[in-house]
Amino acid sequence: MRAGVPARTLFPDSRSSWRAEKERGSIGEKQALLATRSRVKHQRSKQTTQQTQEQQGTNLLVTKEEVRPINRDFRGSDRPRETRVNERIRAREVRLIDENGEMVGVMPPARALDIAREKNLDLVEVAANSNPPVCKLMDYGRFKYEQAKKENEAKKNQKTVTLKEIRMRPRTDEHDIQVKTRKIQEFLADGDKVRVSVQFRGAEMRHPELGRKLLDQIAESLKGTATIERAPSMEGRMMSMIVSRAPGWEPPKKQAAPPSKKQLKAVDNEQSEKPVEAVQQES
Repeated sequence: MRAGVPARTLFPDSRSSWRAEKERGSIGEKQALLATRSRVKHQRSKQTTQQTQEQQGTNLLVTKEEVRPINRDFRGSDRPRETRVNERIRAREVRLIDENGEMVGVMPPARALDIAREKNLDLVEVAANSNPPVCKLMDYGRFKYEQAKKENEAKKNQKTVTLKEIRMRPRTDEHDIQVKTRKIQEFLADGDKVRVSVQFRGAEMRHPELGRKLLDQIAESLKGTATIERAPSMEGRMMSMIVSRAPGWEPPKKQAAPPSKKQLKAVDNEQSEKPVEAVQQES
């Protein structure tokens, strides 16, 4: 070694062994610490995700058992199934019933369709879920017409109950109360329910007993005609009760209105225009 020249200049890459080992160990410890932290962080995030999915009731991890078929029907299982007729029947065998309701037997759909064509009828699948499916011989057009007719008649006979409303004020006149009571009876005769309400304004809110007294008066006048479904209760600025038709009560039949003067005059004119011979024959 030259005198006066430091060792770093002569050997730039040389370092003391103890210092190199120390630096190497510190770097390894840092890398191991960082790897451990990232692994713990990943595990915690995974646990948090699983807990969130369990709380929401959904599991995004799809296993082989959970995979659904691609050709599933997105329209739902509660929709009305289309009735299969003639060539649309795809079963291997069907149980055939003739037009009189008698059992013919089990046979392929092609044979059943030939029998239907011989009788000039349609082959209709009436029980698709049975094994084998049950098919019947019938005139499908006439069957659909009669079915639609029955549904229309059922809709006509149905009565939809609606909720009508009659509003009053605490200072409503006695005559107006009687008119509104008759209107309530008309609604009840049609089979509807009626909400009778009393509306308060301003200083009238200090005297809710006036509205209660008015509703009790109407309930007393409707005794035997209506039943109180909901007792009078205060809702904001309105006190209301709900009444419905009493069981066994029948509304009075409407009487025919007497003929007007115009109708009587028209009848007199018709009789005066008749010839004399026709009048003598009637007499």
